[in-house]
Amino acid sequence: MKPIYRGLARVSVAAMIGTTLLAGCAKSENTSTGSTSGNSAGQQTVAEPSAGAGEGCTLQSYGATKIDLKNAIVGFSQSEKEANPFRIAETQSIKDEAAKLGIKKLLVTNAQSQLPKQISDIQDMLAQGAQFIIVAPLNSSGLEPALAAAAAKKVPILTIDRKLTAKPCKDYLAFLGSNFVEQGKRAADAMIKATGGTGKVAILLGSSGNNVTTDRTNGFVDQIKAKAPGLTIVAQQTGEFARDKGQQVMEQLISSQPDITAVYAENDEMALGAVTALKAAGKKPGTDVKIVSIDGTRNAVQAIVDGTINAVIESNPRFGPLAFKTAMDFYSGVAIPENVIISDREYDSSNAKTSLDSAYLEHSLSGGGGAGAPPPLPLREVELHDHRDRPGS
Repeated sequence: MKPIYRGLARVSVAAMIGTTLLAGCAKSENTSTGSTSGNSAGQQTVAEPSAGAGEGCTLQSYGATKIDLKNAIVGFSQSEKEANPFRIAETQSIKDEAAKLGIKKLLVTNAQSQLPKQISDIQDMLAQGAQFIIVAPLNSSGLEPALAAAAAKKVPILTIDRKLTAKPCKDYLAFLGSNFVEQGKRAADAMIKATGGTGKVAILLGSSGNNVTTDRTNGFVDQIKAKAPGLTIVAQQTGEFARDKGQQVMEQLISSQPDITAVYAENDEMALGAVTALKAAGKKPGTDVKIVSIDGTRNAVQAIVDGTINAVIESNPRFGPLAFKTAMDFYSGVAIPENVIISDREYDSSNAKTSLDSAYLEHSLSGGGGAGAPPPLPLREVELHDHRDRPGS
């Protein structure tokens, strides 16, 4: 019988650790010396049992070679530009945990929202000797060349945040992340509560081509249809998970659909953009137009306190501790479920003020850690940079 995977019942997020980036490019992706991954109040918790967990993948069934992870070269492939607080916190959490564990070398890349670049990033890390790679996929499909290159070298790929359409325990090890359909349903429930179950709703969709947008949309739409026939979805437009795009789309919707009474934003950045647009149009966000979003950034939770957003469903980006524990368990012979689903909390007017410390921070990429930030600690890390599409680097 395969070992039962019970080691991820509760994983505390690493204490805030500053890092010194050993990058050779002047335009480093993240030059902050303070952690944005949060504190123990924002720990990731694995849902018990993980829905659709699968029978589990072992070192033998995957065909990988046993290694000592602390003495290995580990890669992390980030998908999107770190102008988004979720991505900033996610990358920092990986870096913090690598520093905490004393990982021999951490290779970090950023695909800058370009699928071909993410493929080449992963291939470059393999060429540099990466023995285990954590990937935050840009899209649910399209990474097949990179997955094939990793499989040829028997290097396990652990995916976080977005699911791949590939085969677990063959093309990749496992998926760590949220139940995005459930997030959409919970957002719908929060919207019904905020609106009383009546009104006209606009949806600010995330970027296309990934399961997060699809699942959050389907969960919300299905729940509204089932529970609130008095709520009509009058518009669905993509804001690309970006604040400026969310603001632009909201401005267009205010003009084309002036009687909108509610907005469901599939991440906090688009919600905050919508708040700006509504204020500029003379409307009161949170009052005239109810707003529900997903993520759990500090700015969005503060907006609940301020009365401009009504509710936020968390999507916790602090994957570092869970990702490295999963890797270590895998190399210890534990069978890893194909889906390791984390539990997400919810913020509304009843708990936002007292829960601000649990929300993750938005930090400027060029800013420091601020007052009280710990001094930077050395991290044996190489940050890879692609100079081909960066003039002036």
